[in-house]
Formats: sequence, structure tokens, C-alpha cells
Amino acid sequence: MADDTDDGTETPGDEAREALAAELAELLGDALVETHIEAGQNLWLRLEIEHWRTAMTALRDAGFVYFGFLSAIDWTDAPEGRYEDTEFDGAGVGQDEEETTSATASDTVRLGGGDTRFQLLAHLHAPARHAAVILKADVTDVDGAPASVPSIIDVFAGADWHEREAHEMFGIRFEGHPNLEHIYLPSEFEGHPLRKDFPLLARAVKPWPGVVDIEEIPPELEAQLEAEVMASFEASGAGA
Repeated sequence: MADDTDDGTETPGDEAREALAAELAELLGDALVETHIEAGQNLWLRLEIEHWRTAMTALRDAGFVYFGFLSAIDWTDAPEGRYEDTEFDGAGVGQDEEETTSATASDTVRLGGGDTRFQLLAHLHAPARHAAVILKADVTDVDGAPASVPSIIDVFAGADWHEREAHEMFGIRFEGHPNLEHIYLPSEFEGHPLRKDFPLLARAVKPWPGVVDIEEIPPELEAQLEAEVMASFEASGAGA
């Protein structure tokens, strides 16, 4: 099935994923908020966070037995923005156009919808059906921090370290998880590095690498370097 766009052209359809979306909508019932299909690529299911664990259980029992990953997203902009501006910022883009571009980018990346600052996401696969789904759920923001969500380690044991990582990096607490200890950072480390409000103090004193001006190599030095590389290449016998 194909959909008509505003300009009258047709976008490619995906009958297999449309049928799967309808089937899973019936299975999940009130737990499902909405679906989004990327034709030929992905089926996104947006769930109510309070039904996160029960929906995972239902999907596992329906054949989605392979757990791919679990992670989170912080959609807010960093309060400080970037620490530097580049020569390309705002070049040739008026205010209206810039706002339009930002809105388009936001619509593009929020596949499957979302209204909150934090979102939880996971990937499940049904090997016997050659089908996969990406699951998302809005996580309520409480005083700038994500609320607790139910753990799914009793549904998918492989989610253990994934939930620990999401807790460590975003501050999401998974109710029922017995061991939310750090994986990467020292146990006494304070803060959650993948939250947008985490200060990147190192970048306050050292610019991002892509912003540093790089001097062009003088032509005579470039020729010399090229000659040395070729001589080394030929001496190694690789050019024979």
C-alpha cells in the first residue's frame, strides 16, 4: 500500500509491516499509543510507560524472543548550547528557514512520536518471523530527572547490563532491578554523562576538534611528503 504525499507523488508502502502493526495493535491494546512505519526498514511502537513490562512480556510470548538492546534518549537541548560557534553557523540561512530546518530535523528523529524530555527505547526481534520492532516510551520528567520505570530483566535477562547503563548514563531508575551499579564509571562518580545538562567541562577549556582551525600544508612540503610516501611504498616492494 502506498500513501500520497502533499505534492501528489506516492511514498513506498510496506504491506508486511502494516499487517504486523495491525496485529500488534490488537495484541497490545491500551498499552500502545501509536505506530510508525519506515517502509522497508523499521516498525516503531510507542508504548505507555506504565505498560512497558507487560508489553514486553506480551511481545516475547508472541515470538519476539530476541532482545537486541535497551537505551534512552534525552531530547532537550544542552542549557549552555555548544561552547563554540563555527564559521558555518547561520551561513546563508535566514531565521525563518533555520526554524523550519530545526522543526524538520526534530520530526525526523522522533520516529514513533514522543512528548517528554526522556524516552526509553528497545529493540526486539522475532527470528522465526524475520520481523523486528523498535519500542519507545515517554519517561516523565520529575524536577529535571527521569522518573522510575519497571525493569524487564525477568522478561529478558539480557536487559540487565542495558538497564544498568541507562541508569548510569541517564539517571533512570529501574524498579525491580537488584543491582543498578556503575559499569563504566567509578562508583563515587556523580552525575549522568549522557544527560544534556551534564557539563562538559573539558570542552570549556579545549574546543571541539572540528572547530579548531587547521593550517593548509605548503605546496612544497606536500610534494615532499608525497615523494617520501611513494619512496617508502616502492622500497617495501609493494609497488612491484
